[in-house]
Amino acid sequence: MGTCFDIQRFSIHDGPGIRTTVFLKGCPLACPWCHNPESQARSVELRIVESRCIACGSCGPACPEGLAGGPTLPDPTSCLQCGACAEACPTGARQQVGRSYTVQEVLDAVDRDRPFYEGAGGGVTFSGGEPLMQAPFLLACLAEARRRDLHTAVDTSGFASRETMLDVAALTDLFLYDLKVLDPRRHRQLTGVPLAPILRNLETLDDAGARIWLRVPVVPGYTDDRANLEALGTFAAHLRHTRRLHLLPFHRLGGDKYSRLGRHDGLEHVQPPSAAAVDAQADFLRSFGLDVHIGG
Repeated sequence: MGTCFDIQRFSIHDGPGIRTTVFLKGCPLACPWCHNPESQARSVELRIVESRCIACGSCGPACPEGLAGGPTLPDPTSCLQCGACAEACPTGARQQVGRSYTVQEVLDAVDRDRPFYEGAGGGVTFSGGEPLMQAPFLLACLAEARRRDLHTAVDTSGFASRETMLDVAALTDLFLYDLKVLDPRRHRQLTGVPLAPILRNLETLDDAGARIWLRVPVVPGYTDDRANLEALGTFAAHLRHTRRLHLLPFHRLGGDKYSRLGRHDGLEHVQPPSAAAVDAQADFLRSFGLDVHIGG
């Protein structure tokens, strides 16, 4: 069994072709620009969409702990995260984020769109969070996807053991490999984890001939300075096989998710980069001999 918070059909930004993206819960990184904050915790969570609450009072009596209902999150130290209040909510104002899935359930959901994959070179992408945090479940899903002859992609931060990375590589057709900040001190400061294992794993995959698309978030004031871009270009250029790099411009689409989870969006002051700025960054990275794309 594994914990997923979404299975998104008809994705066109998570690898080649039309894909189904399976989002697994849990991530060891805590990037301040994360647009899926519901992916960070490994456990199931409750969120509230205040604009949908009609103060009907259905949620309160449904709670086995007798916690108050309404448009506010319950005390996390008392809430069982059982989802009873979400089931009782008639408007969807209360929502349980994440649930347990079997491998069969995940792959059956993915398999529904097989005609679209075959016509557009698509398949299934496992994302998160960090899917390698649920390595046994991920490996079982990849093995079943291979048995069903589905193209597989794994969207990863690369923060895992070398052994796990190689086990996953044996069942993966494409890695979407995230690089963020190439200064070790700043990387730990921003994400909470060391940079070295991420770069070592990337080199290991590249040496093994894995197919890799590098992906770099363009976050003004965090990842877009010339020193970081130069370090990214220099590192990527020394890889033996990997040349494709995607710049992912920061956006504000995940801003409301923080308040719904009772958290603060620390980047509410940051605006998306201009198209001209991203174009200039792409041209700069192309000067390192890289095949640079914007988006995807």
